[in-house]
Amino acid sequence: MNAPALYDFSPALRMALLGLSIAVGPLAWWWLRHRGAQPAQRLRALTLITLFLTFDLTLFGAFTRLTDSGLGCPDWPGCYGNLSPLGAHHEITTAQTALPSGPVTHAKAWVEMLHRYLATGVGVLITVLMIGSWLAHRRDEHAISPWWATATFIGVCLQGAFGAWTVTLKLYPAIVTMHLLGAMALLMLLSAQSQAYVRAPVIVPAALRGWIVAVWALCIVQVALGGWVSTNYAVLACSEFPMCQGAWWPDMDFVHAFTVLRPLGVGHDGEAIPFAALTAIHLTHRIGAFVVFAAVGGLAWRLAVTPDHSARRFAWALGGVAAWQLASGLGNVVLGWPLVAALSHTGGAAMLLIVMTLLSTRVRQMPDQAVPAGAASPSWTSRHKAAS
Repeated sequence: MNAPALYDFSPALRMALLGLSIAVGPLAWWWLRHRGAQPAQRLRALTLITLFLTFDLTLFGAFTRLTDSGLGCPDWPGCYGNLSPLGAHHEITTAQTALPSGPVTHAKAWVEMLHRYLATGVGVLITVLMIGSWLAHRRDEHAISPWWATATFIGVCLQGAFGAWTVTLKLYPAIVTMHLLGAMALLMLLSAQSQAYVRAPVIVPAALRGWIVAVWALCIVQVALGGWVSTNYAVLACSEFPMCQGAWWPDMDFVHAFTVLRPLGVGHDGEAIPFAALTAIHLTHRIGAFVVFAAVGGLAWRLAVTPDHSARRFAWALGGVAAWQLASGLGNVVLGWPLVAALSHTGGAAMLLIVMTLLSTRVRQMPDQAVPAGAASPSWTSRHKAAS
């Protein structure tokens, strides 16, 4: 049987209509529940709904990757040029008969197509959010900038492109990792946008603001490393903790490990990637996890001793997510990468970036007031009121 064309846009219009029908439910619920609210309140509610569904889509994308369903339909945007695997029953059966373990099976095809359907629905929600933001800005120049929603719309379009390349380039590790990071970027954009409507700043000392930004950047780098581990299937390169392969510093090949532009399972020399490279990928992520855990823990402690109540709530949130990530990461190693632990780890990474984004967009510097010699320094209450 001839291989299908990598791009077949014949079902594209039907995919778009299906995505619209999927989005009708959340949009109808949102409109009925908030039809009497102010425009800003309605937009914030739609942003939060879209954030929630994008988080769910991110987890389903991880499920698609972890069940090896990314090539369940080897063309894009449909499945063998059809809207669903039902229309491609013959082609899928033929492929599954030739190779029963995949990558193309009926189950994997449905997982892959469900992910595309949900992604199309989220794309519709983001499009409506962008249109609504521009309309609100035209009515009220003091409304939040519609460029937030526009950036999110551009981001979801890029995600669609990376999703297509994931399939057509046969799980090229750099593309799959960028697809994961694109999902995280959407979550951060929507999180920041949701906070633009909130008039409750988190007041912290000036020195702490730089720490927050630095920890946020560390978290993004660590998530990228985690994506590189997953897309190269390097999770089980170290199956024990705290040592790896019976050593504290096993044999590692960093050159092959971090050659970005290469196909899956291939080193920079065109040969099969050595196991020492997978070990280097895994151990780098593990070391990074200790650094990030210490940084997030230190930040949570500093926020916990800050007088601002919102800062203390963020401290608890960061501590909880960090503990979740540590537990799920260890579970992946010592339990042999079970699906539940792997999904939990991806969800924890997404939540960590969401919390750090919420904190970073709401934080404000504690005002410094000149105090005459011999006078008592202004109380926290007075400074907080001044900042508000």
